[in-house]
Amino acid sequence: MKERRSIAEFKFKPSLSLEFEIISIKDLYSKNKKQITLPHRANFYHIIWIEKGSPTHLVDFHTVKVPRNSILFVNKLQVHLFDSSEKYDGKLILFTDRFFCKNQDDIDFLNTTVLFNDLLETVPLKLDGISNSLQSLIQLVGAELASDDDPIKRNVLRNYLHAFLLLCDREKRRQGFRQIPKGADRDYSMLFSSLVNEHFSKIRSVYEYAEMMHVPEKRLSRATAHVLGKSPKELISERVLLEIKRLLVHTNKSIKEIGFDLGFNEPSNFIKYFRQQAGQTPSEFREKHLGELSKKYHS
Repeated sequence: MKERRSIAEFKFKPSLSLEFEIISIKDLYSKNKKQITLPHRANFYHIIWIEKGSPTHLVDFHTVKVPRNSILFVNKLQVHLFDSSEKYDGKLILFTDRFFCKNQDDIDFLNTTVLFNDLLETVPLKLDGISNSLQSLIQLVGAELASDDDPIKRNVLRNYLHAFLLLCDREKRRQGFRQIPKGADRDYSMLFSSLVNEHFSKIRSVYEYAEMMHVPEKRLSRATAHVLGKSPKELISERVLLEIKRLLVHTNKSIKEIGFDLGFNEPSNFIKYFRQQAGQTPSEFREKHLGELSKKYHS
């Protein structure tokens, strides 16, 4: 019988009640190399700080070269995998919404910071200007983690992490990336993107998303066109297409199963939809990208 292949899904270690951890990449490899070098997604955030070497990370079909002394931020539920080479090292900072979000302002920060929500590209943050400040914060975090538990420990750690992210966010904006101007259009676009990411498998109607956001469809369309150069309908299709691609390449589900999982009752309609969006059949896409993935990461 053919072995079932799927996208591994990781939850935060139940033994770590704080839902916050800093570990070395070397230690991670020694314990979990097989799991992390295969496609996976987690219900928590990754801050991947490379201090030695220059690995290649794969994040949702984007090949990202991460230079020494830089950080790659991976949002929760993104499908990614680590470089299978062990010629690099650094720190991995992991945390959940439950750890970080004490109030609505914290939720809004994680949903809007360019670190985890760059709507335009996936680029590592170079740390030349803030490395020492971040190292100092990490030392404080380490000391706090090693201290005895008390009622304010979680808040202290949360504040250190918040300061770390704020410094990184500010530095990202200084480095000339393609920044989306602040304003209602950006806020609407980010909220829409977040809602689509949560509901795309069941909701494909622009009207329903506009209703959730309490804005007219025309206002939503104007916002996404201005910020991203795309209509809400196009963005919904892109998100559906991304999930299809993930399942085609990272699982061995049948074409029929994948179509059914994403709301296509007829395989012919699913194949037609994918061909219109991707310019090739699901089978052609699967064959091409499985070969590329094997060459890049497991040669």
